[in-house]
Amino acid sequence: MKVAIYCGSAEGKSPDYVNCVKALGRHLAEQGVGVVYGGGNVGLMGVIANAVLQAGGKVIGVIPQHLKSKEIAHPSLTELHIVANMHERKAKMSELADAFVALPGGVGTLEEMFEIWTWGQLGLHDKPCAFYNINGFYDPLFTMVESMQQAGFVKQSYIDMIIKVNSPEALLSAFQAYRAPQPKWS
Repeated sequence: MKVAIYCGSAEGKSPDYVNCVKALGRHLAEQGVGVVYGGGNVGLMGVIANAVLQAGGKVIGVIPQHLKSKEIAHPSLTELHIVANMHERKAKMSELADAFVALPGGVGTLEEMFEIWTWGQLGLHDKPCAFYNINGFYDPLFTMVESMQQAGFVKQSYIDMIIKVNSPEALLSAFQAYRAPQPKWS
């Protein structure tokens, strides 16, 4: 199994983010789960890659040419794919991954996760999508999504398809139990 991880190019202000991401990376490697991520060596991107690699796991990076030098592409990955742009990055990550998880991050993390979640709703894939909710980081987002459902813009089945966890064991267990909902327009 390979998990695409979307996360920040910063480490955040709390040391809990780094510590929890390191623990997740070690656990994934110990369970033989490979990581597909944005290819950078900075922020939580670098933390997850280094944790997986240090534990003997495999990490595949996918980085656009224009970010290669800005984000300082990780020099020690199992594989590094250099693509033309962000659209190709997301498509390649989707192709390579069996599941998706958003760790804490910023606007880019949300954009990537919302696109892959939308693709799942539309039936373009049937892979699990998860938010790794360190210290309740994503709780305000979950409240917003519930508001969207209450206002009639998101079906409950598409909210239910999102996995909300805060431990490595719960993440992998939820991935194994996942069943995709009916596509939106089927």
